[in-house]
Amino acid sequence: MSTQVNPLPRRRLGRTELEVTCLGMGGAGVGRGDVTDDEAIEAVHRAIDLGINYLDTAPLYGESERRVGLALADGWREKIYLATKTGTHPEWRGDFSAAGTRRSVENSLRLLGTDYLDVCLVHDPDSMDPVVAKGGALDELQRMREEGLLKFIGLGVRQHEFHKIAIETGTVDVILTYLDYTLLSQTANEWLIPLATENDIGIINGSPIAMGLLSGVEPDVSAKSDHISNSEGEKAYQLYQWANDNNLNLLNLAIQFCFHQSRIAMSLTGSKNSSEVEQNFAAATTPVSDDVWKQLQALL
Repeated sequence: MSTQVNPLPRRRLGRTELEVTCLGMGGAGVGRGDVTDDEAIEAVHRAIDLGINYLDTAPLYGESERRVGLALADGWREKIYLATKTGTHPEWRGDFSAAGTRRSVENSLRLLGTDYLDVCLVHDPDSMDPVVAKGGALDELQRMREEGLLKFIGLGVRQHEFHKIAIETGTVDVILTYLDYTLLSQTANEWLIPLATENDIGIINGSPIAMGLLSGVEPDVSAKSDHISNSEGEKAYQLYQWANDNNLNLLNLAIQFCFHQSRIAMSLTGSKNSSEVEQNFAAATTPVSDDVWKQLQALL
């Protein structure tokens, strides 16, 4: 890991003991849309140069794993903690069997050009039954951990109840919850974050800017998402207008708000290119005055 002076605070990722920067890089942005290989490589390198030390990708994210692999060649792999997922490869989606899990992880290792993962997450199962079944995904991930192919095991899913089941197995080290700790909604705070903390499970917060609604660009609340409620869309628009009227940076507020929850080790933002990496980094390292927080609390 780099020893340069880093303005991003580091936090312990639960019992993994990994010291992660409180801003991590999500890999979805570099895998989809009209991003080129060169732009993706530049974005990853820029994140690492700025001191971000955790990168999260998945087979689901288009070209992401292959491009991250290109970016991490030539000594870059050693500078970062690398996480990917199993269960959402487009060809084998929903396969949480032992054989399916091994095939997915081995494919990811090949694309990423690495011989080990720091973290591997079971990704978006519809049910936890095949994940926790004897000989299922968690059992196989434990075997792969014993073989040295991965260091830590986790679950990345929206349903808090699924996280509870995973935590209670005693097998997982990390959970990734998304869209549930933002300026729009903090349902993860109700019992999931306390439960994970009690069990020393590392907590990663996905989508702190609510799928772009809190990025500071005028939110298109008509673009319906299964994940965002109407009331959250309206709230995002109100926050956008308020930030604009008060000459404030909503991206800055959205990311810093998540950092205020000290039990969340890291929030992940996806960036398509190096300029988005820089915007997210600036938002994560620009202090917000107490006065602004008071105004925001009153608004919320």
